[in-house]
Amino acid sequence: MKDLKYLAALSIPLTALIGLHFKGLLCFLTPVFSFCIIPILELILPEDNTNYSEAELQNKMVNKLFDWMLYLNLPIVYGLIIWSLITVTTVPLETYEFVGLVLSLGMVLGTNGINVAHELGHRQTSNERFIGKALLLPSLYMHFFIEHNYGHHLHAATKEDPATARYNQHVYSFWFTSTARQYISAWRIQLKLLKNSGKSFFSVKNDMFWYSVIQIIYLVAVFSVFGNTGLLFAIVAGITGFLLLETVNYIEHYGLLRLKTASGRYERVKENHSWNSNHVVGRIVLYELTRHSDHHYKSSKKYQILECHEESPQMPFGYPTSMVLALIPPLWFKIMNKRVPTYMISA
Repeated sequence: MKDLKYLAALSIPLTALIGLHFKGLLCFLTPVFSFCIIPILELILPEDNTNYSEAELQNKMVNKLFDWMLYLNLPIVYGLIIWSLITVTTVPLETYEFVGLVLSLGMVLGTNGINVAHELGHRQTSNERFIGKALLLPSLYMHFFIEHNYGHHLHAATKEDPATARYNQHVYSFWFTSTARQYISAWRIQLKLLKNSGKSFFSVKNDMFWYSVIQIIYLVAVFSVFGNTGLLFAIVAGITGFLLLETVNYIEHYGLLRLKTASGRYERVKENHSWNSNHVVGRIVLYELTRHSDHHYKSSKKYQILECHEESPQMPFGYPTSMVLALIPPLWFKIMNKRVPTYMISA
């Protein structure tokens, strides 16, 4: 039963479902739950920095239950998309209800969509990667699969990495720089992969091209069935979803930089190049994303066996709370700047 704790990650789509059904102010239940109730719970509940025994790790590695809890997000996310689109195009809504529903769906796309896609994107089976890419589609962020796996994990905690926030860079600036640079980086990586394999731009192996086509087809389908209102809703929800991701990217490596060795190369990614949090609620609802250093140390590790490292820099709050703080730059800088190692600031 203890392993079923990750079903609590479905609390976010559950709040969106409640808002869809009851409407009114409950349309804002998802953002209130995510950025008010969860942070309060994180402040109340103790942290858990314990790691599993070797026997427990072996058991969790082969337990398919953890995989199926991820797969379950696919029908839930797409079910909420369809229900949301039907609601906003057939039910008379107040403007504030429309806004609340679009924010709620966007947050589902960011957490149960992109975040789960991130986990599955590191898997080796084509079926799992397919589910991951399908979960990226509604956020119009399918290029994340290429840039994250072939770019971010190579360049994390360096100035070359679009998804590593600079010291004193506020999150609103980061939204623009990271979004633009990651998309450009994904195309560069794709073209390099094609060139290295002797294939042309028009090859069927040009995934970036197909991602663009699939995303356009998705939007055309939404427009054809649900009209202008549905299209606007889908686009804004998608943007909300990927901005949620970028806010997570912002806090994950803020100000942390790898040093260069005598040869001019960057040192390998270590446990001190990502911000971690052992706050239990954030760990569960984000499928252990908050144990980010171990993820970078060995990206093939499944979420349920990620471990805590003493040398990893720890956030004073959980990821959901830290995301709220990041949206208030002066407060974020006051809390986090003093925690960034001095030698990394001048790196």
